[in-house]
Amino acid sequence: MAFDHVKNADCAHCAKRFSNVFCNSQYDAMEEVNSEKVCSTYKKGELIFKEGSRPHGVYCVNYGKIKLSKMGDDGKEQIIRLVKAGDPLGYRALLSGDGYNSSAVAIEDSGVCFIPKDLFLSILEKDSNLSLEMMKLLSIDLKKAELKITHLAQKPVRERVAEALLFIKETYGFEDDGKTIAAMFSREDIANIVGTATETAIRLLSEMNKDKIIQLNGKKIVITDLAKLIKTANLSD
Repeated sequence: MAFDHVKNADCAHCAKRFSNVFCNSQYDAMEEVNSEKVCSTYKKGELIFKEGSRPHGVYCVNYGKIKLSKMGDDGKEQIIRLVKAGDPLGYRALLSGDGYNSSAVAIEDSGVCFIPKDLFLSILEKDSNLSLEMMKLLSIDLKKAELKITHLAQKPVRERVAEALLFIKETYGFEDDGKTIAAMFSREDIANIVGTATETAIRLLSEMNKDKIIQLNGKKIVITDLAKLIKTANLSD
């Protein structure tokens, strides 16, 4: 359960309004969204929505970091997507009429705004451009999912660990030093992105640390040689 409301979460003054798909609507719905949305804060580790539950609207991240994860039959978590400020959440389930395919959990204290289903769908009906943008988002999600499945099946674990670090870096960027990933992940979370045992992720991260590809500072990870990390992931720069 959210423990507080986001203060001053006005769409017109949102830092991410220019990158948010909802705010790029040709139909000016900002006033409607502002009047009906509910914005709340979530503590680190707190559940925003649960896999299998029915959606009643869509979410938009005001600030913070969130992971989307599924539970396997063995009870092991698989992180399937990382979400940052400005990103929408829960739109696939709402548009398909299904339950949520994954659970959304705050990686750090986060502010999230909820837009009711009826309002969201009415905006889509009035703005064909926004509908097209949502289709693009769904297509991108599908492409990423297909690529992840292929890599899980074909890539060695070391390459997948390197790719996971690049995935986190691409999502959240660097701190001011231009080398430290601007997000803190436990070794277990990294393993759950990769799809491997935590012990394996720890061993491979330690190897990359010894090889001076990365530097481990607790949960903070410094990428000391980006070119080598890309090569280790077997990706083209």
